[in-house]
Amino acid sequence: MTSTYSTDIAIFGGGIAGLWLLNRFQAAGYQAILLDTGGLGSGQTLASQGIIHGGLKYALSGSLSNSANTIAGMPQRWRQCLSGEDEVDLTDCRVLSENYYMWSDGGIRSKLKTFFGSKSLQGRVEALSTDQYPAFFQQSIIKGSLYKLPDFVIDTASLLEVLSKKYQDRIFDLGSANYDFDFDDSGLATSVSVTNGERSVCIKPQRFIFTAGKGNPSLIEKAKLQTVHCQLRPLKMTYLKSASLPEIFVHCIGDSFSLTPKLTVTSHKDSQDLTVWYLGGELAESGVDRSDSEQLQAAKSLLTSLFPWANLEGAHWSCFDIDRAEPNMDSNFRPDDAIFIEEGLCITAWPSKLTLSPSLADKLIEHFAQNSIHPSIHSPLEALSNILEPAGMAKSYWEAE
Repeated sequence: MTSTYSTDIAIFGGGIAGLWLLNRFQAAGYQAILLDTGGLGSGQTLASQGIIHGGLKYALSGSLSNSANTIAGMPQRWRQCLSGEDEVDLTDCRVLSENYYMWSDGGIRSKLKTFFGSKSLQGRVEALSTDQYPAFFQQSIIKGSLYKLPDFVIDTASLLEVLSKKYQDRIFDLGSANYDFDFDDSGLATSVSVTNGERSVCIKPQRFIFTAGKGNPSLIEKAKLQTVHCQLRPLKMTYLKSASLPEIFVHCIGDSFSLTPKLTVTSHKDSQDLTVWYLGGELAESGVDRSDSEQLQAAKSLLTSLFPWANLEGAHWSCFDIDRAEPNMDSNFRPDDAIFIEEGLCITAWPSKLTLSPSLADKLIEHFAQNSIHPSIHSPLEALSNILEPAGMAKSYWEAE
């Protein structure tokens, strides 16, 4: 027997984008559900370094765009959420560092001083004197410059927990179920039929929203969408962990201004209370052309050259591959704002960056209002909970090995 469940929004994908939309739409009076596979955060979310940034690195490379003001306001927007002053309440989310830093050796000090003193960046970046340095950089044996940015770092696992807690009864695991979209005479997806064993449910939303990252192409194919195209940008992320590592949060820039810092480091704690240095930036982008062993050697050499005073002895090293999922809009360009594409009742969405998740929600809330998509009557959740299990949480990559 097949039951029917009606709702306003069915979200596919349990990363930060999907969970943020679930919270935002519920706060706006809509009824939404979220369907996930693989564990909440199992894709890009837990691979993220958790940096809430205001796009300063784009200014660094001269790549300012019409979206610059949107991303520039994101740190303050997130801080409002963390203070409970936004529709999405993140007061219980753990902040790993209230500040983020940018480190350079002495080679481009004068150029940086001129750049950060420019009118467009005044008040956003603070050059620190050595007595203001965090303890790790006070130990430096090389000359360099340290700048404090308006960015900060959150614990993505904590963020997942906070965003999923309030609406746990609306978040379901599709992992053991089969599902197929149902189509009208014109070929547009209008509902999705989910079967788990001998039980089935037909879910009929006003809109489907796909926020599954790397899983979006599969959903696009299942829903037979014709106008939505995706692209992947691979990374090879690296981490090391040790009880003796200090906590640092820093971009390291090279001899030339670049959209991608030479190295981006965030610090985390694993379940054994070891400090994890999580390494991104250019190291991760160029790492896709290296084997795992070559990547680890490159990471060791880079850290030794940037931080020759750091004690890395006895650290455990590892790396993994992850794909950033993006829309393919125009000649494989890298999106600098949240994007969504609507076809029929299906909306495929990408925040493009963790920090832009609120912007994606803003755009979709506005889109619903402009198109008169209003909250409607919905079905009891038992129609779903009788068939699907609650979605569980994925593990951080340094816990999953």
